[in-house]
This record gives sequence, structure tokens and C-alpha cells, in this order.
Amino acid sequence: MTFRFSVLALTAALGVLPAQAPSADPYANNPDAGKLQFPLAAPAGKDTGAITTALPGGVNQGRVDPATWKYGPAFNPPPNAKIWNPVKLKMMRGEKITGGTVFSSTDPATYCAMANAGYDFIWTEMQHDSRDWEAVGRMWRTCPHAKAVPGVRVAYADEREIQHALDLGALVIVVPTVDTVEEGKAGRDWTYFPPLGKRSNGGGQAFDPEVWGSVPGGYRNTINDNVVLIEMIETIDGVKNAREIAAIPGVTAIFAASGDLGNFSGYSQGSPDYERLINAVHDAALAAGKRLCGPFAWRDRPDFTCFQNASETAAIARGVAAELGTLKDTQPKPEVGPYAPKK
Repeated sequence: MTFRFSVLALTAALGVLPAQAPSADPYANNPDAGKLQFPLAAPAGKDTGAITTALPGGVNQGRVDPATWKYGPAFNPPPNAKIWNPVKLKMMRGEKITGGTVFSSTDPATYCAMANAGYDFIWTEMQHDSRDWEAVGRMWRTCPHAKAVPGVRVAYADEREIQHALDLGALVIVVPTVDTVEEGKAGRDWTYFPPLGKRSNGGGQAFDPEVWGSVPGGYRNTINDNVVLIEMIETIDGVKNAREIAAIPGVTAIFAASGDLGNFSGYSQGSPDYERLINAVHDAALAAGKRLCGPFAWRDRPDFTCFQNASETAAIARGVAAELGTLKDTQPKPEVGPYAPKK
């Protein structure tokens, strides 16, 4: 199998800078220092009263107040902009989405093999694995346009976690253990740029032309329409608030956590109390008109259209078993040595 490695990553490794391309990086305007003019700037040493008084021609009148601020058009997507994230497009169509899990690997070649194996997105695990974001960024940058788009389960609904993921290029954000509407809104706020959310425009490799910087309409202007936000319901508190969580604007799907709903309830799959919790999450998704996610084992469960698949180690084992068939594990047992039967 061959992989399409990032030209930007290769040139960086060789110490060769590629030709400058248009960038949405907010730090890219430093060459303009000393050239810019500021006709609307406050005069030196003078209080202009700008907190309460608008400048001539300003849209927003009166006191500066986020509750009444009229958002400007500078970052609107172009008219009739089309969706460029295939996972978002597939979800909008109501088709089934599969996510392959990269649980523990930090090797870009392993990641790229999973990302080109046929999944829709890769669920890079950052809740239960100890690797750092630098390792994740290297994996995603090695094959940025693999068949499966980069996704991640972050540790929690946190500005640092979610913005690290997005600035590195994630197109699918999975937020675990969402118990309250406030947590659900926090996940939404850090996933989306204003006006829907509060994501900071801090740059990162997501803005690189080799990643998403050359998408039609521009990354900053179109990512709000292309990012997928999945929030996980894993506890009794989460089930209690599932309808309100699912109804949060910007939440694309909710995930009925098969393992942890058992862990937090004390009941196993198939029991009436467990199934009641799953059905309550199901009902919440339907009521909000959102997609419903679960484990791949539930691919034929009614109304589930979004699934997490097994890890890279499980995928390798299953792939080898399918390839070898009856020749799998047929090696003989020597009478002596480390491969001899244990006594």
C-alpha cells in the first residue's frame, strides 16, 4: 500500500520552506508592520468613550454588549458554499457513518493505513490514551487527505482539548461524558467559531494549504458548516438531560455509550433497565432531529447511523485472520524451546 505523504511535512523535515501561500493564520501579517495606517485609532492619550459611543458608520450603536452585538459579515461563508467534509455530507444525507479507532499508536504509517482502510473517519483516542497532541498532529499531517477524515475523542469539554484538536485539523470532535446542558454547550462553544461558538482564531496546521487551508471558500469561513460534533451520553445524569443536550444548536449527533451506560447504571446490555437508558438516548436524538451513534455492533439497531469501530490492533488481527483463513495459527509446537508447549 502506498500513502500520500504531506509535501509540507516533507519540506519541513528537510528544512526547505515551500512557496508562501495565502493563509488565514492571524500571525501571518507581521511583514506589514510599519506599513499599516490607523485612521480610526484613538488619538494618543485621549479617552474616546468607545465603550458607549459608536464610530461614524458603525453598525453597533450604544454600549458594547455581547447580548446585543450584531455580528459582521467578514467570516460568512460564500453564497451557495458546498460542504467539503465527506462525513458531514454523509450525515446530512442520513447515511451510515463508520469511525475506525486509533487507540494507542503514535506511528504515522499505522495511522495512515487505518485512514485508508475504508472508514469514514478516524476516532483518534485522547480520553483513555496517554499520547500527546504533538504525536496526533504528526499522524494527521502525514496523510491529511486520506480516505477517512481525522477525528478525535477529546478528554472532556475543554477549551484546551478541543482547540488543540481543531487547530491540528480535526473534522470530527467527540466529547465524552456529557452530563449537563452546560457541558454540552461548552463542547459546542469550543468547537465552533463565532457567532455560534467561542473558538479562538489561533492558527495551526488546520490552516495550512496542505491540510484545509485551500478548501473552497476558505477554512475560517466554512469550517463551522463542515465540522461534526458528537456528544456522548454515558451516565444517568446524561440520560436525564439527553433531550436538552441533543437540542443544543451545533450538536450534530449524540452517542449512546454502550460500555459506560452499563458501567454507570450497573446493568448489562439486554436487561430492561439498560435498554431503557439506550432507548431514552434514542428518543432524545429523534426529538432533536440529530444523528444517533453507537458501537459498530449496533449497526442494524433501528435509527443508529453513526458507529465507532474497533481499534487498530483489533483491525490488524481481524485482517490477518481474513487473509490467512484456515492457515491462521497452524504453526507446529516444537518439543523444546520457547515455543514448546508450557508444562
